Amino acid sequence: MEQRTLGSTGRDVSVVGLGTWQLGTDWGDVGETQALDVLAASVDAGVTFLDTADVYGDGRSEQLIGRFLAENPGTEVYVGTKMGRRADQVPGNYHLQAFRDWTDRSRRNLGVERLDLVQLHCPPTEVLTSTEIRDALETLVAEDRIAAYGVSVETCDQALASIDALAPASIQIILNAFRRKPLEQVLPRAADADVGIIARVPLASGLLSGRYTKDTTFAPTDHRTFNRNGEAFDVGETFAGVDFSTGVEAAQEFSALVADLGPAEASPAQVALRWVIQQAGVTSVIPGARNVEQARANAAAAALEPLSPELLAAVEELYENRLRAQVHDRW
Repeated sequence: MEQRTLGSTGRDVSVVGLGTWQLGTDWGDVGETQALDVLAASVDAGVTFLDTADVYGDGRSEQLIGRFLAENPGTEVYVGTKMGRRADQVPGNYHLQAFRDWTDRSRRNLGVERLDLVQLHCPPTEVLTSTEIRDALETLVAEDRIAAYGVSVETCDQALASIDALAPASIQIILNAFRRKPLEQVLPRAADADVGIIARVPLASGLLSGRYTKDTTFAPTDHRTFNRNGEAFDVGETFAGVDFSTGVEAAQEFSALVADLGPAEASPAQVALRWVIQQAGVTSVIPGARNVEQARANAAAAALEPLSPELLAAVEELYENRLRAQVHDRW
């Protein structure tokens, strides 16, 4: 699989990574054996970047990755975790000692001495613009607790501000065919600053797979049920902030475009991932997978030929006509 250098880390990662939120919590039940099989299938398919967080299942996702790595010595993967959402998201909770405590816990969960990458997990804007926070993160690097740090953000404004204030190695942001705003300023500015871009929610929580109807329901433990209107966290994390009914209709149109203009035998989900991969400035896209088949199909998107100009133009027109008014100015 194609590898790209992740910002100033100097480390190469696969263009399709694996997001592991679903291995922890909030996507229905995923058993341990199932989770380990997903990790194995992803790595076997060429994935070298795993994204997790200390809050996914209160550490379960990290622990499963740690177990997988322990059971498969010599596996060369780059693991990015996140910190900051196990406490209330108020600026006063973000300080050096908290960072030490959080990263020590993640190191234990993952079974490593030094974390490859730690990302601030969608903190308040004040945290992303603080030179004291930058000093604290640099201290973690100097203490060899972490090799590099990045940020995960909700808004484009937060991404731009963090580049100036924190000089992160990477920025994780929602980017997909239904959430295009980062293309305007964030990706070009990140490229100029040698900041890697990790694209999350690339399938708009599954909408872009084209498999859902307006009658589709999800498990009570799935955020697509309990966060439909932003009840638990930022609504932009669920269906990329798109109203479900509108999203289903737009996804059906997207699937029709893929059938008419897309690569032969490629699924809508694979084309949606390929769309992200070929955006200038993207380092890695991190879809989740609940089973081996999804993991393999996601990885296979990296091998697709670049999408045609005709398909790209049609997808942009779909966004402009269907979705821009609903999401573009919110994030």
